[in-house]
Amino acid sequence: MKNTDDLRQELMESPDLDQFLTDNQEDFDGGRIGEMLNALFQKHRISKAALARLSGMSEVYLHQVFAGRRNPSRSRLLCLCFGLDATVEETQLLLKHCGHAQLYPKNRRDAIILYGLANNMDLFDVNDKLFRENEETLY
Repeated sequence: MKNTDDLRQELMESPDLDQFLTDNQEDFDGGRIGEMLNALFQKHRISKAALARLSGMSEVYLHQVFAGRRNPSRSRLLCLCFGLDATVEETQLLLKHCGHAQLYPKNRRDAIILYGLANNMDLFDVNDKLFRENEETLY
């Protein structure tokens, strides 16, 4: 795996974007999203049906995400993190690797979500708190 600085340098010096993309396919984060989700899923040993229920999403959508056919939005990814009982660190890493902004405590909505993750609140309680605070809910 190339680090970000090496990859950036190679990109800037590459005369052919298509060749760069082909040569560096395994270095892009996108391919690891399914792996990261599967690792969290295996760690918590719940069924995909239970995960779908705890994440507030359909089983069909969940299977598409795990298969790499769907890229979840930031809010959907956060729903999955609550369903997987992910830590704050795991959530931040997953957001980063999916190309989404990490949770930022200076953002009121993100602060509520961070608090929920850190204090093992379930998705539905966090969503209720977001609604009561006039913040965009996660689903």
